[in-house]
Amino acid sequence: MPVGFGRVKSKGRPLSVMAHLKRSIIEVKAGTNCLAHDLIIAIARLTNDPNYKAYLQGPRILPEVQHLLQTTGIDLQNGGGINEIQRFQDHFTEYRIVVY
Repeated sequence: MPVGFGRVKSKGRPLSVMAHLKRSIIEVKAGTNCLAHDLIIAIARLTNDPNYKAYLQGPRILPEVQHLLQTTGIDLQNGGGINEIQRFQDHFTEYRIVVY
């Protein structure tokens, strides 16, 4: 569990509770391509996208996820690792991707 400069200690709390306590933690309920879902939701939150709440629900984000995966040429069928994160970072140069 993340503990740091947010001054909220986890104390064994589940991720869903921590997602409500800390603004920097996003819980995504995606069965596949969750790395791409996470990035799109995080960028929507940073840019104050009006569809941010709808993206958290799931199905409405699928076209954006498919477009991102086609644009970058990344295949997340077997999950995402460090190589995929580096390729996403190369694509999103104006953002900094940090994974804990």
